[in-house]
This record gives sequence, structure tokens and C-alpha cells, in this order.
Amino acid sequence: MRLVLKIVGALLVVIGCIWFLQGINVLPGSFMTGQIRWAIYGGIAVAVGIGLLLMARRRGV
Repeated sequence: MRLVLKIVGALLVVIGCIWFLQGINVLPGSFMTGQIRWAIYGGIAVAVGIGLLLMARRRGV
């Protein structure tokens, strides 16, 4: 379970960063580029991913 939390958390952080950067128009070339909605979704995904990584580290699930 701990490994699964780490993998899902890491994926959420990476995908969230990509969404955030596309939302703020740093990474061009997608329908998400320049749409603030995707920056918000990306920030939420990063926060959830970090939370999962911390939970996996602390609990030893």
C-alpha cells in the first residue's frame, strides 16, 4: 500500500505541474494552454500528490 501511495502521489505531482504550467501559458501546444482553470486543477493535483507522499512517508501504510 505504501508503494502505491508513493507512485500515485508522484504521478499527481508531475501531472499537476504540467497542467499548472500549461494553464499559466508556459508550456504551449495544448487545448489547456492559457486557461486558468487548468492552472487551478494542476495546483490541486500537486497539493494532493504531496499529501499522499507525506502520508506514505509518515504512516508506513
